[in-house]
Amino acid sequence: MKKVLLALGLVALSAGAFAQERPRERGPRNSYANPSAVIAAEIAFAQLAQDKGQWTAFAATAAPDAVMFVPQMVWAQQWLKGRANPARPVKWQPHIVWSSCDGSLMVSHGAWQSDKGTGYFTTIWQRQKDGKYKWVLDHGDELKEPLIAPEMLSGQTADCPDRGKRPAGSPAKAKEVKAKDLPPLDPAGRSGKSLDGTLWWEVTVDPSGARNLSVSWKKDGSDQPALIESVDAPVKE
Repeated sequence: MKKVLLALGLVALSAGAFAQERPRERGPRNSYANPSAVIAAEIAFAQLAQDKGQWTAFAATAAPDAVMFVPQMVWAQQWLKGRANPARPVKWQPHIVWSSCDGSLMVSHGAWQSDKGTGYFTTIWQRQKDGKYKWVLDHGDELKEPLIAPEMLSGQTADCPDRGKRPAGSPAKAKEVKAKDLPPLDPAGRSGKSLDGTLWWEVTVDPSGARNLSVSWKKDGSDQPALIESVDAPVKE
């Protein structure tokens, strides 16, 4: 059974037309989080797919160590290299973004549409050494009914560590990763965490191809789930 669960109390998605208005952002002051940056990156990513081609856009916006599912988990840049673009690219729209306090890791969630149907996506974005965002995980599945769009985009920020536990100065930078340094990909799963430890994710993959993605964060003084997704094993034809 396909399943997408948003943590109760963290977001309310009400029916209405998709609106590219300034997103609502709720987060503590004195943080480096900027959910608008990833909302903008996601919208630009979707437009690039329409302008230059679907796989061209995926390759241009993926980090060297990004993973995706085709349906097995693969290193994205290796799978995308030299791949021809489909005649009609998928269209998609972000609905909500979760951010770590330091902004080093963000998660976007929304809807996609194609000639073959409709579904949802979740993209995990990591701030790179140059300050820009690249995606490190692309996840999603099809749905029988379109995902209902919210009235307005939403940006949510994790609780920040106590002042005494936060480093002074500019936010920490991610370590540079090069494709040639990638280890063999573990087919059973992968995980990641923001530099400040306030947002983290894990994906596990069954030998059948079924997979589960969980995103958790520090919120309201405790560790809480922000998003849980389950995808069935692909049907063998």
